[in-house]
Amino acid sequence: MDWDKLRIFHAVADAGSLTHAGDTLHLSQSAVSRQIRALEESLNTTLFHRHARGLILTEQGELLFDATRAMTKRLDAASARIRDSEEEVFGELRVTTTIGFGSLWLAPRLSNFYVDYPELNIDLMLDERVLDLPMREADVAIRMKEPSQADLVRKRLMSVRMRLYASRNYLENHQMPEQIEDLQDHRLICQNTTSEQVSAGATLVRELMSYELPNLLTVNNYFGCLQAVRHDLGIGILPDYVAIDDRELVRVLPDVESNVVPVFLAYPEELRQSKRISAFRDFVVGQIDLQRKRAQNIENA
Repeated sequence: MDWDKLRIFHAVADAGSLTHAGDTLHLSQSAVSRQIRALEESLNTTLFHRHARGLILTEQGELLFDATRAMTKRLDAASARIRDSEEEVFGELRVTTTIGFGSLWLAPRLSNFYVDYPELNIDLMLDERVLDLPMREADVAIRMKEPSQADLVRKRLMSVRMRLYASRNYLENHQMPEQIEDLQDHRLICQNTTSEQVSAGATLVRELMSYELPNLLTVNNYFGCLQAVRHDLGIGILPDYVAIDDRELVRVLPDVESNVVPVFLAYPEELRQSKRISAFRDFVVGQIDLQRKRAQNIENA
């Protein structure tokens, strides 16, 4: 099958328009149309339904588009590996992680990363959905459980627990609870059990809700929970890594916490030699080591 025709077909299917595809490929609309007709004739099928408002893929067109999309992602992966030089780190790195970890832990630290690698552009994708790394939906992932996808390089980074925290200002105006039942005198801030989150966090939320707490604020991510706690709205369930960097947070009910949540970094086997991946992995590991030392200094103080 003629790859040049497939390349043009992919551009048309992606754009939904002969004109827009032609602009991307620097070809005239008539040239693009001729290539699509020739491809349809070679396959003896119709790939697009033609409407006044654009083009819609037929069932056969969808099948071919799935194939060209997979081929394009593989080519992008090969291209990325070729561009990685032996001495420099540059280009784009697509990183996926959860909303909470990405917004509360990773994003605030990226300024340190850019000091060493100013020419590397990071596309940070915060999503609870697990992206398909082998299909190159992202280059590297940080997840709150061990990835189950095949052909991935995995590294366990750290362990996290969900704990109860309040702001110092809030506790100056409200009595510190001494047992779980005392939470009935406070507003609990947490993720709703129906929102996407690690099972250990949802289990802790369900356990505390079983005490029939009268005042409740639920948010669908930990970033929102943290903002509510910082603004003195109540006592919140938060991942323990946020308290190390926020001295205004005070742990409440130290005996109450979730089970351990393992944090893993993963990337496709085919990117094992990538300089971009290595730089990012080493940076994350180094930041975790710094945080661990800071936590130990706080405990010993």
